[in-house]
Amino acid sequence: MHIQTNKKTGSLRAAALFLPLAMGLVAPTVAQEDEDPADEWFVLQGGDVYTGTGAVLRGASVLSKNGKIAEIGYDLYIPEEAEILDVAGYRVYPGLVAIESRGLFGGSSDLANSVDPFSKNMVLALSAGVTTARSGSEVAKLRAGHIDGLVLTSGVLPGLSYSKSNPSGKRTLRQKFEAAVRYLEAYAQWEIDKKSDKDLKEPSDKGVDSSILRYVRGEARPVFSASTRTDLLEIARLAQRFGFRPIINGCQEGWIVADELGRAGASAIITARDRSTKSEQLVRTGGSSIENAAILHRAGVSVTIIPGSAGISLGGIVGRDLMHLTVEAGFAVRGGLSEKAALDGITIEPARLLGVEARVGSIEVGKDADMIVTDGDILHYQTFVQWAVVSGEVVYDKEAELFFAHIRPRPEGSLSPEERVDAGETADEEIEEDSDDSDPPEESGEEAGDEGDGDSRP
Repeated sequence: MHIQTNKKTGSLRAAALFLPLAMGLVAPTVAQEDEDPADEWFVLQGGDVYTGTGAVLRGASVLSKNGKIAEIGYDLYIPEEAEILDVAGYRVYPGLVAIESRGLFGGSSDLANSVDPFSKNMVLALSAGVTTARSGSEVAKLRAGHIDGLVLTSGVLPGLSYSKSNPSGKRTLRQKFEAAVRYLEAYAQWEIDKKSDKDLKEPSDKGVDSSILRYVRGEARPVFSASTRTDLLEIARLAQRFGFRPIINGCQEGWIVADELGRAGASAIITARDRSTKSEQLVRTGGSSIENAAILHRAGVSVTIIPGSAGISLGGIVGRDLMHLTVEAGFAVRGGLSEKAALDGITIEPARLLGVEARVGSIEVGKDADMIVTDGDILHYQTFVQWAVVSGEVVYDKEAELFFAHIRPRPEGSLSPEERVDAGETADEEIEEDSDDSDPPEESGEEAGDEGDGDSRP
């Protein structure tokens, strides 16, 4: 693992900042105010930081403290004990969020007590940039080698059945929504009437589905599995009628009714390469389209991207499993989705649907220090994740694993991150010595004359 403990650089920067601090010209940074010997500091230094918020900071650094991002920017104060990973020449992205996964944490629903932190599938997912994933009803981090700090939340994305193949289920669901709305209306009226009649009895919620009640109140969002135009249109109109925002998994024909889904405030979970042919029995538009994600996004539908399989497979170079989440996002770009929206679709959008956007999904101060370092555009199929950082700690290094170290390895003879930091310090010292001990070379009169005659030809 190419990490260095900062010693000299931190001391020099602290000394350089001392004078202006004493004069009151510079306010002390968070790092200086809150330093504690027990704190754990980590720095990704000198990379192009794609924050996920729209900002790209070239050659910037990200400083984390105890697993949380403390500062992002340039010329940061770095504590002496900080571990530094020099990523100059590389790109830094938020860790990817897989809204569905299989086989990363084991089969049990109790991840905290059953996860295998040394699973090869976890390492392979990290090699693809995935640092957070949902398994069943729980959301957890891929902290390879750790058994603590894994689970972020539980009880996420409860599903609802709504399909043309189940008309009685549709009717029952609609009746549940109607009952929930009637109860809320009665309750609201009771709150008004009880001011004049304190003995008025509170309306009973007996027979009202508690989950449906939460959806109508806006406290949670229901998830539907639907792909056909008919089902999608009915879900959109159901949502508009009862005032909830649906999450729709599948949504293959969403591009046909995108405007209705947008008015319903829907979110779509899609596989960009999904293919379904139009039924020849229909005259209307139908089937899948590679432009699905782009059309939905333009209509105001937030798009989350998943691969065809939520598991890990070593059966192909460019397959359709969790290791190729970025390839799936690239296909959405091919269909017209912007690169920003495609990156959102594998970072902040799934984080929002899972309710963990306050911690992961973008690189922002206060969020978890979950980041990946790549050797190129994250959406390009030839790009490799070089390092993955979870909670301010390197949990994956491409060169230290057997899976991909042999494919386009980092150039031999190139400086390691530690050596590059040392080389930078040495170069600075030599420049200072040259400026102190030597005089600038004198120009001959002939050269001066040539320079001043305005002739710019070589």
